[in-house]
Amino acid sequence: MAQEGLAKQALRRGGVGSNYPMIDRLTVVVRVVGAIFFGFLGLLTGLALAESDTGLVKGLFLAVTPLGFTLFGALAAPYVIMIPLQRIQEWSKTIPPLQLVLGTVGLLAGFLLGALATPFLLVLPGVGGWVAPFVVSFLFGLIGVAVMVSREEEFAQFLSRYFPGVARSGDGSSREIIVDTSVIIDGRIADVAMTGFLQGKLIIPRFILDELRHVADSPEALRRNRGRRGLDILNRLQKEAPIPVHVSDQDFPDARDADAKLIRLASKLNAPILTNDFNLNRIAELEEVTVLNINDLANAVKVIILPGEEMAVRIIQEGKEIGQGVGFLDDGTMVVVDGGRRYLNEQLDVIVTRVLQTVAGRMIFAQPKGAD
Repeated sequence: MAQEGLAKQALRRGGVGSNYPMIDRLTVVVRVVGAIFFGFLGLLTGLALAESDTGLVKGLFLAVTPLGFTLFGALAAPYVIMIPLQRIQEWSKTIPPLQLVLGTVGLLAGFLLGALATPFLLVLPGVGGWVAPFVVSFLFGLIGVAVMVSREEEFAQFLSRYFPGVARSGDGSSREIIVDTSVIIDGRIADVAMTGFLQGKLIIPRFILDELRHVADSPEALRRNRGRRGLDILNRLQKEAPIPVHVSDQDFPDARDADAKLIRLASKLNAPILTNDFNLNRIAELEEVTVLNINDLANAVKVIILPGEEMAVRIIQEGKEIGQGVGFLDDGTMVVVDGGRRYLNEQLDVIVTRVLQTVAGRMIFAQPKGAD
């Protein structure tokens, strides 16, 4: 099924380079290098074992041992080398680019100071003359990283003041937005993403995919349909959205629920949460985590309508009061038309009499054009 595409890909664990094209290309090279290295090691091992034997046994050692080592190297090398590289790449993506640059500069500066101090440390007696340079360089490196990263905000302000173009391009390309289950099931995220208003990268945590998969497998028909619609939305985002969609494996097993995990992940990545969950919104505000609420966006982009304006609306049902008819605008706003009942299932030109903002949303009251 279409809705299973991203879920199957995202929930696949342990595959070498499944989401990393660069690592996929290197896997073949690593297999070849691993086979050559272990094959040579197997040849040396076979020669050592064959020294004490003669005849058929010696031939078996010389033939079987290198072959076995070569096969082991070809099969095991990607898992010994590529999986750690994959984990390092995943970890590096959680570090903001500016922090990464500042940390690298601080580390190099610390090592440079350690190198300058090395001639004075080599004169220390005994083992201290050899150990002290490494210890001092390591400490200077840590201090350099801590000092530079702690001034991240000042460096960001400096870049935005003197290099505004660089600061804007960096912010747009590196921004990450964490997506909640509720906004995936809601479905409007796909339409918003297609417009190009969302900039950066959508982060789908693995535990959110697990939660969505459980909803899609629910025995209740309504929950099951909502879950499958959410998987359809994810596949549409992956295939059609102009911004990348990334599945994050970061998890927090000690967190009590998915909302707590989302807030901790957002705090760690310094990224906003995209949701329409009211409770998550309030908790995130208490934790000082930025929230992008789809409902707030929908309300913000509604057309401003003032009393006295004219509009066309189709009357689709009766109102609560006698003679009232009810229609809806394209954005879902309810329009209550006094005297509109007799125009049921007809398109009607109306004049707005008043606009009421309620907790549930906006309501417009109107009357047919030309009526007293």
